[in-house]
Amino acid sequence: SSFAPQTHIFHDVAPLRKYRQGLLSSARTVGLVPTMGALHAGHLSLVRAAAAENTDVFVSIYVNPTQFGLSEDLASYPKTWESDLAMLHTLDAELASTGAGRVSAVFAPTTKTMYPTLPPDSSIPGVGSFIEMRPLGQLLEGASRPVFFRGVATVCMKLFNICAPERVYFGQKDIQQTVVIRRLVQDFHLNTGVRIIPTSREPDGLALSSRNVYLGARRRAVGIVLHQALRKAEAQYAAGKRSRGDILWPANDHADQAKLAQDTLTPETRARFEVDYISLADPETMEELEEVDPARGAILSGAVKMLPVEQPGADEELGVGGGQIPVRLIDNIVLNPVS
Repeated sequence: SSFAPQTHIFHDVAPLRKYRQGLLSSARTVGLVPTMGALHAGHLSLVRAAAAENTDVFVSIYVNPTQFGLSEDLASYPKTWESDLAMLHTLDAELASTGAGRVSAVFAPTTKTMYPTLPPDSSIPGVGSFIEMRPLGQLLEGASRPVFFRGVATVCMKLFNICAPERVYFGQKDIQQTVVIRRLVQDFHLNTGVRIIPTSREPDGLALSSRNVYLGARRRAVGIVLHQALRKAEAQYAAGKRSRGDILWPANDHADQAKLAQDTLTPETRARFEVDYISLADPETMEELEEVDPARGAILSGAVKMLPVEQPGADEELGVGGGQIPVRLIDNIVLNPVS
C-alpha cells in the first residue's frame, strides 16, 4: 500500500486485541518482536526479518521484572523510550520504501497490565502464576540466574496470548532463551512459528547487547575475550574434533591466558573478569556433552562477568554507570551437524 499506516502505540490489552482482530479479518499476518527496549541494531534486524514474512510487525517494549533476580540490574537497566520509538519510526520508513511489512503496533504495557492479580515477585519461591521449565531453565544461564527463564517463559506466554502472532522473532545471542521459547511453543501447543535470527555483532565480533553501554572503553576492549575463546573451540570442531576436552580446552586456555594478562596490569589500566561458564551442550536439551554427535551438532556458549573498573584513568571513557556496574557478557556459536 502506498499510504504510510501509522504505528499505533498500545499500553492496554483490550485496544490491542481489537486492532489485532481487525488484521485477522483482513487476512493480514503479524510477526511479534518481543524486546525490553534499549533497542540496537540487533533488535532492528529482528524487525526486518519479521517485516520480510508478515504484513504487520508488532514490537513489544517491556522491562519484565520477574526475569531479574533481586540482586540484578533491574533498577539500572537502560530505558530509552524516545530513542526506541525514533529508531522504529526510521526503520518503518525504510520498510515502506521496500514494500515489506510495516511496524504497525508497539505494545508498551504497564506492569499492572502484565501482572494483573499479584505484583511481580522475583524471589526464588515466587508468589504468582509462572511457567517453569525443568531442567532446561535451571542449566547454564539458569544456574547463574535462577529466576531468569521462569520470568522469560512467563512473560512470553503472556505476550503471545495478547498479540496472537503468526510468528515470533528472537536473536540467536540469547541461545538458551531460544531453546526455552521453542520448548514453550511445543509443550503448550502455542499457535505461533518461532524464528531465530543470527546474532548482530560489532566489527571485532562482540555481540550487540543493550548492556554494552555499561562497559566503557577499557572493559569493551577486553570483552571480546569470550567470542575469541568460542571461536577457538569452533575451529577444533571444524577440524574434526568431537570430544569435549578437545573442543573446549583451547577456549578455556584462551580465557585463562587473557585473565592472567589482565591480572598482571596495573589497576589504572586493567579490566578484570571472571569466566562464569564455557559450555558444550546438546542443541535441544542444553545438557552438557562429553562427545558431540556430528548428526546432531551442538551449542558452544559462554558467559563472562566484566568486573568494575578499579581505578579510573585520566579522561577515561567509563560508560554508563562510571565503570562500576558489573557486566555479564554472553555469547554462543552453533556447531552445525555434519553428515
